[in-house]
Amino acid sequence: MREFWESLKNKTWFKIISNRFVLSSLLFVLWMGFLDVNSWLIHHELDQELDDLKTSIEYYQSEIEKDEARLEQLNSNPENLEKFAREQYYLCAPGEEIFLIETSEETE
Repeated sequence: MREFWESLKNKTWFKIISNRFVLSSLLFVLWMGFLDVNSWLIHHELDQELDDLKTSIEYYQSEIEKDEARLEQLNSNPENLEKFAREQYYLCAPGEEIFLIETSEETE
């Protein structure tokens, strides 16, 4: 066992790794990479969450643009507004009756 230890001490890679500055640098990298509050893993998770939020912002911006275009279309023409109110909210003019016909779809 003593011979093994002596032969290991004489190798150059073991001398480099066993240097106290290399060991402390390696310990620092491990600490900052995995164990610290501001570790690389946590930053990676936060970056992924940030990317998800950015894509949801883009989605909602496009939905807002679609809704604004639809609102402009409804406000520009009273006939479109009346059609929308009748289809979506089942509104009717005085003296009219609304009949709702429900269809059942059977899936097998």
